[in-house]
Amino acid sequence: MPWMVCLALVVGIFGGLGSVLFRGIIAFCHNLFFYGEFSLNFEPLKHTAPSPWGAMIIVVPVVGAIIVTWIIKTLAPEARGHGVPEVMNAIYYRAGRIRPMLVGAKAVASGISIGTGGSVGREGPIIQIGSAFASSLGQIITMPARQRVVLVGAGAAAGIAATFNAPIGGLAFAMELMLVSISARTVSLVALATVTATYIGRSFTGLHPTFNVPALVEMTYDHTVTLYTLLLCLPMGLLMGLISTLFIHSIYWAEDRFEGGIKNEYIRHMSGMLVVGLMMYMLISTTGQYYVDGVGYSTIVDILTDTLTNPAVLLLLFVAKLLATSLTLGSGASGGIFSPSLYLGATFGAAFGGIMAQLFPAAHLDPVLFAIAGMAAMISGTTGAVITAITMIFEQTYNYSAMLPVIVTVALAYAVRSRLTPESIYTLKLVRRGVSLPRGLQAAVSSSRVAASIMSRDFQIIEKDKVGEWRETHKSGEGPRYTIIADEGRVYGVAREELGYLMDTVDLEKLVETNFFMVTAMTGWPVLMRGLKKTQSEVIMVMRRRHSNDVRDVAGIITMREIFNAAQDEMELVE
Repeated sequence: MPWMVCLALVVGIFGGLGSVLFRGIIAFCHNLFFYGEFSLNFEPLKHTAPSPWGAMIIVVPVVGAIIVTWIIKTLAPEARGHGVPEVMNAIYYRAGRIRPMLVGAKAVASGISIGTGGSVGREGPIIQIGSAFASSLGQIITMPARQRVVLVGAGAAAGIAATFNAPIGGLAFAMELMLVSISARTVSLVALATVTATYIGRSFTGLHPTFNVPALVEMTYDHTVTLYTLLLCLPMGLLMGLISTLFIHSIYWAEDRFEGGIKNEYIRHMSGMLVVGLMMYMLISTTGQYYVDGVGYSTIVDILTDTLTNPAVLLLLFVAKLLATSLTLGSGASGGIFSPSLYLGATFGAAFGGIMAQLFPAAHLDPVLFAIAGMAAMISGTTGAVITAITMIFEQTYNYSAMLPVIVTVALAYAVRSRLTPESIYTLKLVRRGVSLPRGLQAAVSSSRVAASIMSRDFQIIEKDKVGEWRETHKSGEGPRYTIIADEGRVYGVAREELGYLMDTVDLEKLVETNFFMVTAMTGWPVLMRGLKKTQSEVIMVMRRRHSNDVRDVAGIITMREIFNAAQDEMELVE
C-alpha cells in the first residue's frame, strides 16, 4: 500500500500538469490557426474573437482535419474519438495496458481538433492521456494487473478532476465507470490522485469553478426552488432522456455514414470539418459569434448569466451544436463528449425553462435553474454516470440551490435513456465491436469468501497401494464425493473419476490427478482464483496447517464444482 500511495501521487502530479499542458496545446493551436499568432493566451469562458481570415475561416477546421488524420493514422489509431471507451476496454480486457505512444498523440491530436474549431471537449482526451501515463507507469514497474487497473482509473480521475476543478466529480467518475473493484483501498488511491491533480490545476488556473458566475453562488443563499420548478423538472427529465438517446445515436449514425460512404480517411474527416467550418462562418456572419466551435463554455456562461435567453435562439444553437458534434466525431476527430453534452443540456434546459416561464408567469420560474439541471441530465443520460453528473455540476457551478431539480432530471434522464438505449455513449462503441462491459458494479460477495466456506468436506482417503482395489469395487455416485490418494501419509492426488473423468483403466498416472495446490481454510477467493490460473490446476486442497502436506491435515477439497456453486449463490443476489 505505501508503494501504491507513492504511485498514485505521481499519477496525480502528471494528471494536474498534463491538464495544464493540454490547455496550453489547445490555446497554442487556437491562436495559431485562428489568428496566425504564437500565443498561449486563451480564455475558453469568453467567445472567440472574429478571425482576420474572414470567409477563409471555413478552411481552418479542414486544415486541422488533415493534421489530425495523419496523427491518428500514423501514430495512434486509438486516439480517434472521445477516448473513454478505449480506456474502459483496456481496464476490463487488456489488464490495464495502454500504449505509451498514446499520451503524446492524443494530446496533440485533440489539441488540434479543439483548437481549429472542432465541436468536441477536452475532458475525454485528458482522461485518456492520464490513463495512458498511469498504464505506462504500471508497465514499467512490475505489478499485478489488479493494481495496474487501479492506477489507470486514478489517471482518468486525476485528469478530469484537474480539467474541471472537481476532485469529488473525478473520484465519482472513476468509481462509476473505471474501477473494477470499489473498496476503501482503491478509492483512497484514486482520491489521492484527484486531490493532487486538482491542487496543481488550481495553482495555474485559480480556485474558481469551471463556470465562475457569481450570481449563481448568490442564488444559493436567497433562492428557494418552488414546487412548480420541481414539477416541471419531471417532463424535462423525460425530454432530456430522449435527447441523450438522440445524441448517442447521432454520433454513431454519422460515423457509419462517413465510414460507409467515404473510404479515404483524409477526405472523410476533411469533408465533415468543411461543413463545421461553413456553420461557423454562417453563425459569425449572422450572430457575431461562432457558437459551435470548440468546447462551447462561452455559450454556457451566456446562458447562466441570463445573457442568452431567447428560447428560439437557444433551440437553434442546440440543433447546431448537435449537428456540429456529430460531424466532428463522426468524421474522425479526436475529442471528448462531456463539454458538448453540457452545451446541449444548457441550451435545451434554458429554452425549456424560458418557454415554461412565458406560459406560467405566475410560477416565477428561473430558466437558469433548468439550464443547470439540463447540463447534469445530459451527462447522466449520455455517460450513465449518475453520481458523477450530480457532483460534477455542483462543483462546476457552486450552486447548491439547484440540487433538487438536478437530482430529479438526472434520475429521469438516465431512466428514459437506459430504457430506450441500454448502452451509454461509452459502452455502445465497444458493443458495436462485440465487446461487452458491466453496466454497474455489484458488491463482490464471492471475493469476500474464504476456502472454508466453499470447500467440500465429503471426501475419503485411501493409500496409493489400495487404488486398484478401490477402483474395482467403487461405483460412481456411491460413497464420498471425492477420493484423496495418500502416499506414505502425504497427499498424492485426487481420483480423476470423482472430477468427472470416467476411466476404464487402473493406470495410476491416468487415474489420479496430481496437479493441485494447497491453501489454508482462511485463504480468500481472489487468491484461490489466481492460484488456479497460475498452476493450471482444477483442484485445491484445503489444509488445517500452512505448508503441511500431511494427509491428516486435509480439511476439505475445492474443484470446479464448488466454484460453480459459489458463483451461483452470488448470482442470486445480483439484479
